[in-house]
Amino acid sequence: QVLLVESGGGLVQAGGSMRLSCTASGDFFDINPMTWYRQAPGKQRELVATITREESTDYADSVKGRFTISKDSETSTAYLQMNSLKPEDTALYFCYARAFVLTAGVGRWRDCWGQGTQVTVSS
Repeated sequence: QVLLVESGGGLVQAGGSMRLSCTASGDFFDINPMTWYRQAPGKQRELVATITREESTDYADSVKGRFTISKDSETSTAYLQMNSLKPEDTALYFCYARAFVLTAGVGRWRDCWGQGTQVTVSS
């Protein structure tokens, strides 16, 4: 079983910064990619940023230049540094990862989700 635990959410004023963390734990042999999604009330879940094993990154247009995703492979942790936050960044932020696990001796990639951490940006 693979567990993703997010932390770092909270309340911040517009223009402020916040850093989210997502740590993967459990029995897995590889994890790739690690991705942050967010979902605001009444809206669909959207991809915010993703980082691969090789540290290739991609961002939603709405956060380019303001958010930075990074990772620590030794601790299987992904970070999302969020700067110049706007009220429209308010959402529940979820961590997603694909983990390679062994089940009954067979290796397979498994989709894993965290519980989410709330980010609220006040105007």
